[in-house]
Amino acid sequence: MDYNLLANTIIRLKNADLKLRNQLILSGKLGEGYNEEMEILHHKNAAILNEIIDKIGYPTVEKVGKEAHEAAWLVIQHSIGQPQFMKKCAKLLENVVSKDKATARNLAYLTDRIAVFEGKPQRYGTQFDWDKNGKLSPYSFDNLTQVNQRRKSIGLNSLEEQTEIIRKQAINEKQSPPPDFEKRKQKMEKWKKRVGWTK
Repeated sequence: MDYNLLANTIIRLKNADLKLRNQLILSGKLGEGYNEEMEILHHKNAAILNEIIDKIGYPTVEKVGKEAHEAAWLVIQHSIGQPQFMKKCAKLLENVVSKDKATARNLAYLTDRIAVFEGKPQRYGTQFDWDKNGKLSPYSFDNLTQVNQRRKSIGLNSLEEQTEIIRKQAINEKQSPPPDFEKRKQKMEKWKKRVGWTK
């Protein structure tokens, strides 16, 4: 098994993702819902990474190196149109985290993202979206005190601090809230049903 070749492939997937994201930022289209071109790229990246994972298991640092390990996580995190793949990876990641071969932080982001798409509360408050007041806010979570305790236990800042960072980042990237909050919410619910997150 040529792990170097697989590592380079994973890094290329991440680079293609970030390149397209940057183009969307520059054109002011990043905040306009799930871009069709990006959705196609995310599907393609997930399919390629899934083949790699079926061959070698979860791409840990010891298998593919630090850069490809982080790149794999980003590709998984962005494969939002592939519920089964994301859930499969979350189980694999949970297993390698328990053996100290990946960070609990990456697992927290992934499990929160899955929870959000399934309509469940987050445990770490890592996922944000525009609220009805036009501000970026964390998706629902169970309890602020507990969320902050969990965040601290894996080396994350408080949710209040993170909210400020996320809002500043959106300003820097010239993101703006959706013009019609309810319409966007309905569109999102339809998309979640279509790809299999909800019934």
